[in-house]
Amino acid sequence: MGILKTIPSTRLINGEVIQTSEISIVSEREYRTNGEECIIIRNVAESTVILDSKTTDHVVIKTMTNITIKPDVGKIDEDYDEIVMDRFSCVEFRFCIGNWYILSSDGLKGS
Repeated sequence: MGILKTIPSTRLINGEVIQTSEISIVSEREYRTNGEECIIIRNVAESTVILDSKTTDHVVIKTMTNITIKPDVGKIDEDYDEIVMDRFSCVEFRFCIGNWYILSSDGLKGS
């Protein structure tokens, strides 16, 4: 278990300067976003990722396992309290006006 962070990065989120990394590779049962551009979830049976609107306004999540994504505030696409991603899925999120929006998704892997 653990978190591996790559290239350090300084970002301005909601008027605050955030010290983060470009990519985080996460092997934890729960993880809260921290301004990364990309998060890869791997080497854990399942995980929950919380989208933190105070530190993150845009993130791409790639999962190598089954995960649940929950927003800290608002909803996802104005309708969902959480979404479940299957193994090998990839989704891009953007926070705007109190909600998280899915900008891009690789769709259903089994279809």
